Amino acid sequence: MPETERAVYKRVLLKISGEGFGHEGGFGIEAEQLENIARQCVDVAKMGVQLAIVVGGGNFIRGATFSETGHIPRATADYMGMLATVLNAMALQETMEKLGQPTRVQSAIGIYSVCEPFIRRRAARHLEKGRVVILAAGTGNPFFTTDTCAALRATELSADVLLKATKVDGIYNADPKKDKNAVLYHTVTYEQVIREELKVMDLTAFAMCKQQKIPLVVFNMKTPGNIARVVRGEDVGTKITP
Repeated sequence: MPETERAVYKRVLLKISGEGFGHEGGFGIEAEQLENIARQCVDVAKMGVQLAIVVGGGNFIRGATFSETGHIPRATADYMGMLATVLNAMALQETMEKLGQPTRVQSAIGIYSVCEPFIRRRAARHLEKGRVVILAAGTGNPFFTTDTCAALRATELSADVLLKATKVDGIYNADPKKDKNAVLYHTVTYEQVIREELKVMDLTAFAMCKQQKIPLVVFNMKTPGNIARVVRGEDVGTKITP
């Protein structure tokens, strides 16, 4: 069966945290981790899936944390975090294109020398043309996370699913690092997440996904091939359904 027939989603919004570009607790971009992400994304694009990617910037700076520990106002720290996402987006673009996959970087803040501005209709056209669109600078506004950006862009681009790539295998009923008996959920509802206070993403992002009835899959991106497995509908991670 051809790869294109095995994908269960046509248009996918993938959220990659800044930590995906390096090891936990590290700083900056590590070549091995960057290539792992790029190869997985290229494999998905080759399946005929229209892929948009929202990247975080926590491997360089987290606005909220930085403003609390220094003398930088929160708004300025958040803008610094947005610029960090542009660094990750540019690195991912170059790596994917060296692997043969056409891409475009679109930023929510104007950085015209290195990338396009985010324009919804243009982003959709790139996807229709088979280009991967990497979305940088979050929503372009301070006080909003890249999780919220992912929910917003998934809504704007009419994505079939939002994939949240993390460093754990999915959603547990407890912290698996602290509780060896923590149970991994394979499927949960939005109501169950709220009722059990499960940690998925920030409340603004989660509320938007719930309101727009966007299916959400949380999975471990550190396992090579996991993104393609999720797109094929395999039992990977945790699926949250409306």
